[in-house]
Formats: sequence, structure tokens, C-alpha cells
Amino acid sequence: MTDGTDFDGLNSDPVKMAWMQGAPVPQDRLINPDHADHMRFPKTRWAFSNMRKFVPTARIGRGEGPASHLPFALREDLDALPVTPLGGSSSMRLDESLTANFTDGFLVMHRGAVVFERYFGVSGPATTHIAFSITKSFYGTIAEMLVEEGKLDPAKTVAHYLPELAESGFGDATVRDVLDMRTALDWSEVYDDNNSDIIKFSAAVRMVPRHPDYSGANDMYSYLPSVKRDHSSAHGDMYNYRTVNTEVIGWLIGRIEGKSSDKVLSERIWQPLGMEMDADIICDPALVPFAGGGMNPCLRDMARFGEMMRCGGSFDGRRVVPEAVVDRIKAGSGHPGMHRDDYPSLPGFDYSSQWWHMNDDHGCYSARGIHGQAIWIDPVAEMVIARFASMPVAANPASDPLSLATYRAIAGHLMG
Repeated sequence: MTDGTDFDGLNSDPVKMAWMQGAPVPQDRLINPDHADHMRFPKTRWAFSNMRKFVPTARIGRGEGPASHLPFALREDLDALPVTPLGGSSSMRLDESLTANFTDGFLVMHRGAVVFERYFGVSGPATTHIAFSITKSFYGTIAEMLVEEGKLDPAKTVAHYLPELAESGFGDATVRDVLDMRTALDWSEVYDDNNSDIIKFSAAVRMVPRHPDYSGANDMYSYLPSVKRDHSSAHGDMYNYRTVNTEVIGWLIGRIEGKSSDKVLSERIWQPLGMEMDADIICDPALVPFAGGGMNPCLRDMARFGEMMRCGGSFDGRRVVPEAVVDRIKAGSGHPGMHRDDYPSLPGFDYSSQWWHMNDDHGCYSARGIHGQAIWIDPVAEMVIARFASMPVAANPASDPLSLATYRAIAGHLMG
């Protein structure tokens, strides 16, 4: 439809564009999932906050108990904070940077309290928004919990737990290879190439509609065995970001726990943490949750998760994740070996346990999703940022120069 060059953060506002408004909705304002409109900018600015209307989802239940307390101590001095994009020379106000970067929701916690919260377009405190690959970090955390409990051995092969994948590219990879995205797979993840494997995978799980002559796999578990090995390299040698690794983690979690992973998310994270709202997670035609990028939480619950991690696995007096698990996640892999040219805005970064590690002087680590989703944890600044966005370009190097500069400017300001 467009690559976004005709729009900016103001004129693409979904309220101004009147997407899905009216009864009936006029044809030129309709978002039609049969045409993959929910994944086409600028319609994504409405669709990302309404994904349940376009694809099947499962509910991640918060349970019946009270929500955990989320303190507020809102500040009035952040909107005008100057932000200079990485590599840039001129600054803009923080509120201007949020609009320029197609932000849908932005929340800052400092020392345990919400100090800044803004919403744009059709998003709000009670809105669930697709988090894309932030989902990976939730699954990676649960997998590390299973490791801590002795239920999952990171040194064993994937085939040991999932014999269905013995002949696939995953078969001789270790669980640790999968967790740290160090599998040697013949699989491409290029979001703007219709021939890329990630696009074919999206059709298999019905994240996007299938072409009439589609003849591929019909669901997640029939797709994963088809992933091939790249015999030019060895597992563990090199970081290669591949969403299908997380689908294997989801399968491992379901196999070990004996239940669908949406229920595991509810029992392991949502209920113990006292989330404010139920979340949704996109499912394939066999109702298998999309572990690599299907979760739709509200922004405040993303912040709760980030603050719990910052505080060593506890929140509001509740122990959610063992402290040893958080320590292991924060430590990173210790052997980057990255394709650093793919991420020019993240020099020296590391990736492990489905989390990004900045290896900077603040020890920042992050859950990241395409189109600008983020949970940013800064231990030194005692700060957590949760962000929803609908950037026109999927890959985060497009939004990083402004978003990373914004996070660092806020951290510096809060530290005084």
C-alpha cells in the first residue's frame, strides 16, 4: 500500500484517518484482513491496537485476584526534555520525538512509580496492543524458569525433548542454542521480502491471508519440521535472529508443562504478577499460540513485567521469577559474536534467553519487537520504559536512532 514515506506521525493518526469509523464502515475506511490490511501501514496504526478483530487469539487470563499496586508519581518536566537522535545534530522535545516515531503508547517508571504516561491515536490505558517480538522475552523467561527447576536441560538437544524435530534443522541444536538464537538454520527473516521464510511462516500460521494456491504447512507444528539446517556453519557459532527458534521454545514449554503455552503464561506470569488486564495471543489454525510475536498486552502490564525484572523477579511484594533466573538473563551470553552490521544502533550488543543486552555502562537490557515495541530496563537509572508503536518500517534500526536517544535522555534526566 505504502512504505510510509507519504505519512508522518501526525497525518497518519488513525483517528484523523477515520479507520473503521461508521456503521457501516465506508469501504475506503475499512481494514480488511482478507487483504492483509491489518499489516499494511497506515492502517496498522488502528489495527495494532485491535488485533483480536483480525486474527484468532487465545486469552492469557489474569485470574480473579486484585491487580498488583502500580504507584503513580507523574512529573511535568519530561514533555519538554530535549532529545537528539543518534547521529543527529539538532534536538526536539520529548513529546515531539514520540509523535515523530509513530508512538502509540509510552510509559516510564522510575524507582517503582509511573512518572510519565502518554497515549496516541486509538490507544489508551485499557487498550491491548500487539507487542510482536517482546513476546519472545516472556517465553525466554519462562524457559529459564524451567531450567532453574531442573525440568529443562539447556545442554540437551531439541530432539531429546521434541523427537518430531529430529530430522529438522533444529534436531541437533541444543536448547541453549535455541534460547540464544545461535542455531544454524537455512531460514531467512527479511520482513519486506515476500519470498522470505518469515513471510511464508506468517502464511502457515495465518498471521496474514494465504494465496489461493497456497500448499504449505497448515499450522505451527507441521511447519517447524520443514525448517532446514545450514550445513555451512555449526550450531552455537554465530547469532542469527530467527523467529522460529522461539516457536520451538513455545513447543518445549507446552511439552514440559503439559498444557498450551497461553495457560502457562497465565499461571507463571499474569496471575502471580497481578496483571491489570487479560492479554491475548495470536494462534495458528490449530490454536497453537504464536510464541515468536503474538502477544497483545496493555502497556501498564508490560511495565509491570519490566519493573519485576528490574527488581530481581519481585513486584509489589510478590515473588514471580526466581532471582537466579533474572541474574542469568541480565548477565547475557558472554560471547556476542554478532552480525553487528545488521544493528548499527546497537554496537557491542548481546542476545541471550530471548533478551537483548546493550553491554553499556548502565547494563541496560531490553525486550524488543518490530515496528517499535519495547520494554527497556535501565538498572543504573532505576528506570523501566514500556513502548507501543506502529512504525511504517518493521525492522527496528529504522526507529532506534530516535527511540534509543529518547530512553537515554530520560535516564540522564531522572538521574539528575
